[in-house]
Amino acid sequence: MKPASNPDDTELASRFTVADYNKAHTNKDREAIAEAIRRRFSERYISPVSESKAKHGFTIMAICCLMIEAFESFRQGWKSTDGLDEQAFQLFFARESAFADFRGYERYFHRNIRCGILHQGETYYGWKIVRTGPLFDQATRTINATRFLKAMKKLLDDFCDRLKSAEWKSEDWQNVNKKMRALCKHCRT
Repeated sequence: MKPASNPDDTELASRFTVADYNKAHTNKDREAIAEAIRRRFSERYISPVSESKAKHGFTIMAICCLMIEAFESFRQGWKSTDGLDEQAFQLFFARESAFADFRGYERYFHRNIRCGILHQGETYYGWKIVRTGPLFDQATRTINATRFLKAMKKLLDDFCDRLKSAEWKSEDWQNVNKKMRALCKHCRT
C-alpha cells in the first residue's frame, strides 16, 4: 500500500481507501466493505506465506497469531487488542469450530505460541510447530502450521461471505464498523 498525504487517501486494503470506506458505509455497501476486509487480511496475512516458496511453519504461525488478534478485533468491535490479547485467543478458540481441537488449550496456546513467538522468537514448554500431520496433536503439543493457515483462510472467507448477506444493523456489522472507524481514525492521528 502506498503512503497518502491526505488521510482519506490512505489504503485500508488495496484499492480501498478511507474515503472508499466512508462512501461504502454511507451507502451501506456490505459487499464493498466485506471484500475490502477479505483483501486486507489476505494481503497482510495469508498471501505472504501461502504464496512464498520459502515457507516455514514458525513464520506461518507467527502470522496466524497476528491474524487471530486482528480478526478478533473485527469480530468484537475492538479499537485495539491492547490488554485484550489473551481474551482474543480465548474467544477465538471457543467460537471457531475449525479450531475445536484447541479448546481447553487457549491459555497455553496464547502463552506458549503467541507470546513465545512475539517476545522471544520461540515456542515455550515443548510446544512444536510442523507442517505435516493433524491440525493439533494434544499429546505432543504439536501444531500443523499448514493446516492452521488453511483453516484461517476458510474462516476469513466464511466471515466475509456472511457479512455480505447479514443485516446492516446486525451485531457483526456493528462490530465491523466500530473497528473500521477506529482504523480510519488511526490514519488521521
